[in-house]
Amino acid sequence: MRHGKKHNHLGRKTAHRKAMLANMACSLIEHKRINTTVAKAKALRVFVEPLITKSKSDTTHNRRVVFSYLRDKYAVTELFREVSVKVADRPGGYVRIIKLGNRQGDNAPMAMVELVDYNEIYNPKGKQAKKTTRRSRRGSSKTEATAQVEETSTEQKSEE
Repeated sequence: MRHGKKHNHLGRKTAHRKAMLANMACSLIEHKRINTTVAKAKALRVFVEPLITKSKSDTTHNRRVVFSYLRDKYAVTELFREVSVKVADRPGGYVRIIKLGNRQGDNAPMAMVELVDYNEIYNPKGKQAKKTTRRSRRGSSKTEATAQVEETSTEQKSEE
């Protein structure tokens, strides 16, 4: 029977699990992307998304509540200053889990956990570098030559 088993215990006692999730959440907030096992990634998502939601309204009470979970004032500051600004208009789903395959040593399924708004590849609204195409010299000189011909033709018309 699975009565009262709402979350994955990850093979750890309560204090160890809470400390591990707090450390992983701090790393995620600091680096915006971390690699871990799939089970820990799913547990981390459940742990960190309510904290990000709380960071949207910057009050002293919310800061203290988030600090009681994270226990790292630098991570709390980063969360309330930078991360909450980026996710202000998002209604939820702040974390993305991408499966990477199995770990070499013990064949554990690995995943990359990242904050959604910090990935420019998947985020269509994010800042994307303008694509540059290779141009041959022939094409650029041709356009320059046509521009010069147009200039001379306009000069000749103005002289007439």
